[in-house]
Amino acid sequence: MDLAPAALLALYDDQLRTDAETPSARAVTRLGPLRLVTFDGGRGFVTYRDLAGADAAIVRELVAGALEHYRADPVVERVEWKARGHDAAPGLHAALREHGFVQQQQEVVVMGDARLLAVDVPLPPQVVLRRVTSEDDVRAMSAMQDEVFGDPVSPRYADALLRRLATGDGTELWVAEVDGRVIGAGRLEPVAGSDVAGLWGGAVRPGWRGRGVHRALTAARARSALRLGRRLLHSDCSPASRPVLERSGMVPVTTTTPHVWHRGAPSGA
Repeated sequence: MDLAPAALLALYDDQLRTDAETPSARAVTRLGPLRLVTFDGGRGFVTYRDLAGADAAIVRELVAGALEHYRADPVVERVEWKARGHDAAPGLHAALREHGFVQQQQEVVVMGDARLLAVDVPLPPQVVLRRVTSEDDVRAMSAMQDEVFGDPVSPRYADALLRRLATGDGTELWVAEVDGRVIGAGRLEPVAGSDVAGLWGGAVRPGWRGRGVHRALTAARARSALRLGRRLLHSDCSPASRPVLERSGMVPVTTTTPHVWHRGAPSGA
């Protein structure tokens, strides 16, 4: 398998920007090249393989049409438009801003050989890693992630994870604990019909960072990916997690910048 950045980017576009990107969707509507995805919990998500050569005027129409779609569904409270750095998308950021989407922190998409991350990582003796499936464990994990990411603790994300586990699609949830308290977490999402699995939701409490917890959770998920027959891993990583993954041999292939719209927010900047 060719692991050069250009080859990995082509694989990313061809295999990971399809229905594989949103396996837990409640509904998907097509609008030109766009996939307008609705998840449980009042979340919308806009993605696409590319914008099919659209010029700035058409891009603006697509943004307006996508937002009209979600405004018509009163259940949807939040919509994320996922923009990739290598796409040809003239006028996209301006159109999103005009329609009330707020740009979030840019992340780097990295990909690489799972074997490079499936290593032994020394941990403080009181730290225990384990895979969780019970409702109580999933809710504890979700609450910790909400806190670390600076979000209000909400049952919605935990509810979505529990529904995802119930589908039996291979998703795995991993936590690091000290005396039964969750101090770190992350999930593994195997991509159906591919050699790839995604690393998502990595979070570690501030007092435990820099002590191997993130690397150990990554290694545990990489070993599981290999057991499931997934030879490649991918992740949209924050500045905090990027060094860990790149040191292990994962390669940056593009960037992704979320833009988020909230119902009731001002309609434009």
